[in-house]
Amino acid sequence: MTRPSSDPTGDAGNFVRERIADDVAAGRHGGRVVTRFPPEPNGYLHIGHSRAILLNFEMAREFGGRCHLRFDDTNPAAEESRFVEAILADVRWLGCDWGEHLYYTSDYFEPLYGYAEELIGKGLAYVCDLSSEQIREHQGTLTEPGRPSPFRERPIAENLELFRNMRAGAYAPGARVLRAKIDMASSVLPMRDPILYRIVAQPHHRTGDAWPIYPMYDFAHPLSDAIEGITHSLCTLEFQDHRPLYDWLIEHCSVPHRPEQTEFPRLNLSHTVMSKRWLRRLVDEGHVSGWDDPRMPTLSGLRRRGVPAAAIRNFNAALGLTRRNLTVELARLEHAIREELNRSAPRRMAVLRPLRVVIENFPEDETLEFDAVNNPEDPAAGTRKLPFSRVLYIERDDFLEDPPKKFYRLAPGREVRLRYACLLRCESVVKDASGEIVELRCTWDPESRGGNAPDGRKVGATLHWVSAVHAHPAEVRLYETLFSAEDPMRQAAAEGREQSDYLNPASLTVLHDCRVEPSLADVVAGTALQFERLGYFAADPDTKPGTPIFNRTVTLRDEWAKLQRRG
Repeated sequence: MTRPSSDPTGDAGNFVRERIADDVAAGRHGGRVVTRFPPEPNGYLHIGHSRAILLNFEMAREFGGRCHLRFDDTNPAAEESRFVEAILADVRWLGCDWGEHLYYTSDYFEPLYGYAEELIGKGLAYVCDLSSEQIREHQGTLTEPGRPSPFRERPIAENLELFRNMRAGAYAPGARVLRAKIDMASSVLPMRDPILYRIVAQPHHRTGDAWPIYPMYDFAHPLSDAIEGITHSLCTLEFQDHRPLYDWLIEHCSVPHRPEQTEFPRLNLSHTVMSKRWLRRLVDEGHVSGWDDPRMPTLSGLRRRGVPAAAIRNFNAALGLTRRNLTVELARLEHAIREELNRSAPRRMAVLRPLRVVIENFPEDETLEFDAVNNPEDPAAGTRKLPFSRVLYIERDDFLEDPPKKFYRLAPGREVRLRYACLLRCESVVKDASGEIVELRCTWDPESRGGNAPDGRKVGATLHWVSAVHAHPAEVRLYETLFSAEDPMRQAAAEGREQSDYLNPASLTVLHDCRVEPSLADVVAGTALQFERLGYFAADPDTKPGTPIFNRTVTLRDEWAKLQRRG
């Protein structure tokens, strides 16, 4: 079977595909494949979630099934409608389509409550009055069994009455919980009488104040899967120890279907954090401008930064799917981004730190136009006209008055090529009172129009430029890694510090006095571009007509490609 380019595991191996293929061949679940992606709407999705999204949707597509998008909205204290909308946008942006199969766990609050009463009626659940701290104290350790709650042997009738009172709102939060009655000596900690329901005195974003009690994820997850007819419940590895509880609930409740849970490894990225709790702290404490800050690993942040969805799909496809968690070098993601943008992004001219150039032998009132290629990777993209005049801007870093060896760009008495335009020689330097260079006085070779010397003479460098009178002012935001540490979570734990201690103070540089070619004056927000010699950029949503703002998506330097070449 040919795998599509959106396949999140590519040709690098996929044990989940192999298992599903075996189930289909054996006729399990009637040969059906129904998967689901179940995000909690308590924050924005991040790059790590892309693996789960793509895996679930692709496995359903490949085997002729369907994938449900179901919001695990069982914690009203942390969930908001705005997070629901953001998640819908992110999943759709990745190219995944749930069709009519959009669900919420809150859709099942009534049948879930019924399953809880069923367990009580079977003597398999009880109402416990211990506090959360006391429950933890009774839990035991990996080497010591837990201690049973003094309320564990309450009669069934009393448990039913107390649970119904919980639903009626008769008790304060924390006063009582409903627990499964399984095995306090189990070697699997989640099987030691886990909490199934707790009291929460906060309105729900969909059901309002209708419910004062809410199911725990470990209870709602398998039963919601069963209600929806999910065949393959694909979860990350941290839920492996919870699988016995998943199976126990399916076995002891009168569910219409018996789904199965399979775990796959998490995806982590260097120089960032994937914990929603920590991402929320970054937002709440003002370290970033919001969940969609381009420095964040959220899908919304990556999209705002200019990362194409295809790059994330290709990135996941190259990783494969083994049975162990992995941390991927940021350079590998950047490589996938460059590869995609190199194919798709139009080329444009921009000068980020302008240095004024006056061409002394060019007429003051004359303007030329030169043809510039829109994308050398795509001949069908055609060309555009670049205006050229007596006064230009070049990049300040492209000139040194006293250049060292191996600096091949512009210097006094040296000639360079201006991209698409001509050969330019620096004749003299103009400085202000403080000694700072403010202007270069240059000459051009009229016979070199288009950038080719008529006598075939060689120059050391080709520079980008814009015409001063035609260029448009712009703001450009340059991004580096949000964290200076490669693994901020591990390093913070090892050194007894906060992850915020490793925030990179140079993660954002804002340049206000940039100049871009005139075609970008009214650029549309979200447009991806390559600024020649500078990197890939995208117009930020803050862009307005006549006031363009660009985010640097990624530089041109490809460290991952270099590592691959070295072998």
